[in-house]
Amino acid sequence: MDRPTLYITRLLPQAVMNAIPQHYRVLADSTDRPATAHELGHGFSQADAVICTLADRIDVSILSQATKLKIVANYAVGYNNIDLSTAAQRGFIVTNTPDVLTDATADLTWSLLLGVARRVAEGDALVRTGHWTGWAPTQMLGTDVTGKTLGIVGMGRIGQAVAYRATGFRMSVLYAGRHAVSSPPGVSWTRQPLDTVLTHSDYLSLHVPLTDTTRHLIGQRELALMKPTAFLINTSRGPVIDESALLAALEAGTIAGAGLDVYEHEPAVSPALSSLPNVVLLPHLGSATLETRVRMGLICLENIAAALEGRSVPHRVI
Repeated sequence: MDRPTLYITRLLPQAVMNAIPQHYRVLADSTDRPATAHELGHGFSQADAVICTLADRIDVSILSQATKLKIVANYAVGYNNIDLSTAAQRGFIVTNTPDVLTDATADLTWSLLLGVARRVAEGDALVRTGHWTGWAPTQMLGTDVTGKTLGIVGMGRIGQAVAYRATGFRMSVLYAGRHAVSSPPGVSWTRQPLDTVLTHSDYLSLHVPLTDTTRHLIGQRELALMKPTAFLINTSRGPVIDESALLAALEAGTIAGAGLDVYEHEPAVSPALSSLPNVVLLPHLGSATLETRVRMGLICLENIAAALEGRSVPHRVI
């Protein structure tokens, strides 16, 4: 019996790639670069199943070329890159990879928070360029983290994982979310309206999906509500922040700094944003640990096997 055809839009970690050929005929570009719209359409037209990434725009023009497709397995938690309405109309299953990248993303959130608070990137550059002349009492003074107030916007799995980590820093945690969540024993997480969270937070961390209601959730008005000593951290999706408003706020000193892993027009980053010393910029590394990326790939394969075998699909979005 012929093996189903699996189209993979980007090469995955080797442990995942090794698990595929015994079960599927594989379509993949060995150059490991972003697929063009033409290449995506060609792959979808031949595939029984697809593993795509959040960087792939799977719109009606791509989906309309799929003639035997059963499932689109998105290699991410979010799925705003896929036209779900068209996928549903055509009877395609869409899945994601929840839970598995929660801790990796929460860890990276704290890397950004600590990095911008303690000016880690600036210090690294100072040493590497040979401009460091030795210890000085007023050199590169940063900002305390311990004992401060952490604000979280979006208290889902990742938001809660970030809040758990705040316990070790003896931080107060305020959060804005659609639903109240239970605090762990001995810790108090306080749910407040978004404006209250903005006003009282020393560090504000964003953990919402990108939807029509969260696009530009943080704009000029919201930034103006924040403390001038506050820092904004984003490991969710870039368009949750109005990047032009953020740039203006950083340049004007409306807020103290930002730590960003995602961008509004990703992968493009504003040169003006890149030039600011009070910003730490990362290339979308939220889930980028080897262990996590392997598990994400294996979850995609689990979803695909279930769909093609007519079983219940464990991580089904539609």
